[in-house]
Amino acid sequence: MLKQLVYIALLLAGILEHAQTLQNNILSLLPDYVQHTASAGAFKIAASGNAAKIMADPDDWKGVLRAANDLGDDVHKVTDAAAPVLTGTNPVPGAIIVGTIGRSKLIDRLISSGKLNVEDLKGKWESFVIQTVGDNLVIAGSDKRGTIYGIYDVSEKMGVSPWYYWADAPVKKSRDLYVKAGRYLQESPKVKYRGIFINDESPSFSGWAGKSFGGINSKAYVHIFELLLRLKANYLWPAMWGNAFNEDDPMSPVLADEYGIVMGTSHHEPMMRSQKEYTKRKDQIGPWDYVTNAENLKKFWTEGLERNKNYDNLITMSMRGDGDVAMGKGDDAENISTLRKVVADQREIIQKVYGKDPDQVPQLWAIFTEVQRYYDAGMNVPEDVTLLFCDNNWGYIRRTAPASELKRKGGMGLYYHIDMNGGPWNDRWINTTTVPKLREQFSLAYKSGIDRIWIVNVGDLKPKEMPIDFIMRYAWNPDAISATQTSDYMTDWATGIFGKEHAAEIADIVSKYSQYNLMRKPEVQDPEIFSFVNYHEAERVQKRWQDLAARAEALEKKMPEQALDAYYQLVLYPTKASAGVAEIYLAAGRNNLYAKQGRINANTYADRARTLFELDKKLTARYNDSVAGGKWKNMMSDVHIGYKHWSMPAQNALPPLNEVTPLPSPALGVAVEGNTEAWPGAEKTAVLPQFDVLDKQRYYIDIFNRGTGSLKFTAKADKPWIRLSDTKGTTATEQRLYVDIDWKKAPAGRGGGLIEIAQGNTRVPITVNTLKKAAPISRTPYYGGYSGEFSIPADKFSAKISGDNAEWIVLPGLGRAETCMGINPTTAPGSAPEKAPRLEYRIFLPEAGPAKVLLGILPTQDVNPARGLRIAVAIDGQDPVVLDARKGYHDEFKEYTPANLMRSKTLKPLPDPGPGYALTSRGKPRRTEVFDNQRWLDVSLDVKTTGIHTLKVYMVDPEIVLERIIVNPDDQHPSYLGAPEKPH
Repeated sequence: MLKQLVYIALLLAGILEHAQTLQNNILSLLPDYVQHTASAGAFKIAASGNAAKIMADPDDWKGVLRAANDLGDDVHKVTDAAAPVLTGTNPVPGAIIVGTIGRSKLIDRLISSGKLNVEDLKGKWESFVIQTVGDNLVIAGSDKRGTIYGIYDVSEKMGVSPWYYWADAPVKKSRDLYVKAGRYLQESPKVKYRGIFINDESPSFSGWAGKSFGGINSKAYVHIFELLLRLKANYLWPAMWGNAFNEDDPMSPVLADEYGIVMGTSHHEPMMRSQKEYTKRKDQIGPWDYVTNAENLKKFWTEGLERNKNYDNLITMSMRGDGDVAMGKGDDAENISTLRKVVADQREIIQKVYGKDPDQVPQLWAIFTEVQRYYDAGMNVPEDVTLLFCDNNWGYIRRTAPASELKRKGGMGLYYHIDMNGGPWNDRWINTTTVPKLREQFSLAYKSGIDRIWIVNVGDLKPKEMPIDFIMRYAWNPDAISATQTSDYMTDWATGIFGKEHAAEIADIVSKYSQYNLMRKPEVQDPEIFSFVNYHEAERVQKRWQDLAARAEALEKKMPEQALDAYYQLVLYPTKASAGVAEIYLAAGRNNLYAKQGRINANTYADRARTLFELDKKLTARYNDSVAGGKWKNMMSDVHIGYKHWSMPAQNALPPLNEVTPLPSPALGVAVEGNTEAWPGAEKTAVLPQFDVLDKQRYYIDIFNRGTGSLKFTAKADKPWIRLSDTKGTTATEQRLYVDIDWKKAPAGRGGGLIEIAQGNTRVPITVNTLKKAAPISRTPYYGGYSGEFSIPADKFSAKISGDNAEWIVLPGLGRAETCMGINPTTAPGSAPEKAPRLEYRIFLPEAGPAKVLLGILPTQDVNPARGLRIAVAIDGQDPVVLDARKGYHDEFKEYTPANLMRSKTLKPLPDPGPGYALTSRGKPRRTEVFDNQRWLDVSLDVKTTGIHTLKVYMVDPEIVLERIIVNPDDQHPSYLGAPEKPH
């Protein structure tokens, strides 16, 4: 019996090991069928210095023949063995046969002979099969791109990353390559058109292309075409700022079609004509005004379609004003009427040029900015035209699929930004988008029915490699990566480029730098954002960045030589440069505060900001001049420091810095935690924040020199239970003392005392307040205390109760925190609180009466305006209070604390200003829910008794994501992130 159990265990272990080898990479649509040792029935790609031949029918698509040659090159890159590519119709024994069903005689003969069964992919969109047939390996596609994807799937599994060119990803060398015997079928993608938009391309992309290829021309574009195909994408909007894809280089559209790329134009460039094509003919065509100049515009559009009609296109319809602005001078009703006429005439042009009904020609209409308002007002869009909904320019979708459109023939698509040049503010320089955020937003879109087109504004393409990779892979099958698998994706992405040894560390570094940027993006950094006196907030943020940069630098020393270029581009530069910019603003903020206080150490932080500014120049120069032998010259040229309005400044510039002139002799200065004032000199008394026996706080006192020479000081408490880290000292600049309480000796109830800091005859008294009460007795953890504000991470609930149709689930890595809580499924109907899923949190409240509760949610847009964007909260058994997140727009800011942000009940709601609207704050730090990547909703709850209570949060509408809860926000101690959590 024991032997049988051992045998069964070994058998199961073998099965599990086999399963792991067949599917051990979340990036892969198919099992990892390429192996490095021979097995029964395996096909030999290469071994012992010899490689298989590659065969294709010469009459197959040009893109297939080109990809076959790439496969031959890839085999050589990996194995150093030559893999000849042959064309013909008679198969060679032991060859890799590639071809398209119905186009390749090689494939069709295998089908007719019964050796290859393709019934499950015939006629499908972009499907392929990889199969060993006798002594051949067959890669057969249902269509042109299906075959090409199959070819590149083999390349990637051999060890050639899709990013071998665009990120200099090292090729994984192997002497022997085999394909495991079997049949590997790839079904069609869930999202039909999947692509990118090269945009905001000057100065970086245009400067790089000009230096490398003489301009943004076909020589540059073929590298983009190949990248898209290797990522199994198919769609491109070309660069358009100062470029005309079809006219700058007439070979560009020809090669796009040969490669197999579907071409389009941006959301405001109709009928395959770029804006640049119009602007250089403006004198001949006349104004971009359909009311006064329709005939000339129709002629212009007709010529564009005639030029491109033989290529694979997805035609952008309608029109906006010249320069990507709202069209027309009239009211919305007049503009809607004009657009209806525009589209009707455009469809007549399509019918005339293509010689068939317009519903047979793929078209899209971008529901962008003001056009979304027209759509909401009832503007009709032809049934066969894809509705292209949009995000808010900063990565939050503005609409889920309306139920009324789910049966639309043209379906629905999404235009999404991971790069933005425009309102509400630029987000261009570095990657600031996390995979958990992408997955959450694209999943929300997909599950609602937005699955015809996903087109992503990627700016210069670099340095947005990681999010591009995720979106294109996710688009093939959004059901394949759950919210809890985003970290698996990151590890597998790192493995695919750098190998397994350091993949987990690389994945964590890249995840964290993008998340820290999401906390506050570089272009909207400000010296006053983070608090320098409350909760050690600025220190905590700085430590995060410095620790991460140190990890990235340490890992660089362990990377193999062939991976260093890729490592700098994908890991070290974005991490270290992002950390540098963040610390510049932290140093500037501390300089500004210290200068106000008269600290001579203010000059040290001014110098630190300048040093980091110079470091930023050096990091950029290395990227542009040294990496990959100067291959990426000019690619990192975006100005990214010193924004004062939404658009890019003329040059990088430090934030304002202040120099302090020391007094001629040592002079005492004192500052205390929780206050920006300094003594002597401030009018109010110096008071440390309250100490209490539950949290056992330790606070600091900064003693600093306002003059030259060495400052000698003494520190003395008037109560023996007030403990000081030092009672005297000497400093030329500053010294920090720490204060805590001996709670065994401290008096019961409320107590007080004084600390006196002295230098000669100069004395600064500091008030100490304490509270010594018995801690609540609880067998389970709770949050809260005796001293004001406290916060609770959304995932630290004490209970999670499912509702009738949905449940709260953990969303790791989402938002600014480590984890958020969201709803599954996001397609659940809205619910009354009593039937809704809820989260419960145990909290301690030391006083009865009103308690303010803030819910920190992600800035989800008004995705379903007919219903709302609601969440409910209650305490104990009281009735839930429903909050609508749509009613939180601010017209004025006071202090920049959670308590004063997005008050859903106390501030008058403003109309939705659209994604281009940016709120400013009268010279104070720029604060909006978009910039902060968080929206605050507040409610006042009636606490009947002191003690432990249950705070309940209910789903009402399923799109809201909860990140953080703050209770009793303390406006006397404002901060950006809120008080750190302290569970008891």
